Amino acid sequence: MATYVIADIHGEYDKFMELLDQIRLKQSDTLYILGDVLDRGPHPIRTLRKLMEMPNAICIVGNHELMALECLEFLRREITEASIAELDAKMLDNLMTWQYNGSKTTIDEFRRLNPDVQQEVIDYIREFQLYEELTVGENDYILVHAGLGNFAPEKDMDAYSLHELVWERADYEKTYFEDIYVVTGHTPTQTIEGNPRPGFIYRKNHHIGIDCGACFPGGRLAAICLDTGEEFYSHGK
Repeated sequence: MATYVIADIHGEYDKFMELLDQIRLKQSDTLYILGDVLDRGPHPIRTLRKLMEMPNAICIVGNHELMALECLEFLRREITEASIAELDAKMLDNLMTWQYNGSKTTIDEFRRLNPDVQQEVIDYIREFQLYEELTVGENDYILVHAGLGNFAPEKDMDAYSLHELVWERADYEKTYFEDIYVVTGHTPTQTIEGNPRPGFIYRKNHHIGIDCGACFPGGRLAAICLDTGEEFYSHGK
């Protein structure tokens, strides 16, 4: 039994399959996905449907899943004068924000699904967890997509807002906990100031940043085994 974590697949289905081949995931293993399965890359829905087939995969919500949930039900509707008339300012803003953040590939694949499968996809995304707290070996971990916005050491995990968990980036210069490792995606390690290994898993101050920019030029998809600390990488983009 081993525990693996991957983040920010962003539709890079081939890289995801490459990582699964590398780690040789067994049925007794657990794979955590730290959000942002969707958008940007070529096959976000294909990747999501692969995860739907994996009973040992546990998904944590990212900001891209949140944006999708705000829009997908509307996109299932037939485009008529009536539906357009019901497109209020909030939904229009949601659609534009999602489009700005790379929704096209998700929408294109989603629209090719039959209505029943579309609903299954939406229902699956709705079941994504907000975070996970777990112990592996002698170490304690918090798994979350983005970070712990407005962090306070005495703050209970349930007190963090959705925005603080899926949008606000981790402060990698601050040690949140002396006895807990916080594992995050959301922030490509290429963009972490002072990172000596841009594009690889980042470890500092009890942070483990594992978004290695899979959907960006020169980026790769990463996995980490929490039992051993071993790192796995797809080939660069």
